[in-house]
Amino acid sequence: MAASPSIQFFDGINESLDGVSLRRNRSTGQRLVVMQFRHLRALERFNSFRAQSSNVMNLIDEEGVITVTPSYTKFFFGGEDGGEFEKLECAFEIAEEHWERLTRFLDRYAAANNMEYGEHQEQHEA
Repeated sequence: MAASPSIQFFDGINESLDGVSLRRNRSTGQRLVVMQFRHLRALERFNSFRAQSSNVMNLIDEEGVITVTPSYTKFFFGGEDGGEFEKLECAFEIAEEHWERLTRFLDRYAAANNMEYGEHQEQHEA
């Protein structure tokens, strides 16, 4: 039986993906993947101080590990005092020759976590 697809910033700590946006850099034409995480197990349990981080994100599934280096990582905070974690946004570019492998991972991750993805549609109020 194949292992369930997972995403890790820190070795051994699986994170839950809340959203993904697939874009194209207008100036370079390079594909850009933006992932959002609203809950970080590593932060909440302070495991980040005990587990090894290598400044990469590992996408793990039955085919193996896709290791990506984020081009940016943004933490968003809110709440009354502005100190409450709201989400993490992590983006990385993916070369055309690795695109199909990434989409297979995303399909597996979505299926294993009851997620769907498709074209973003703007909502307009009447």
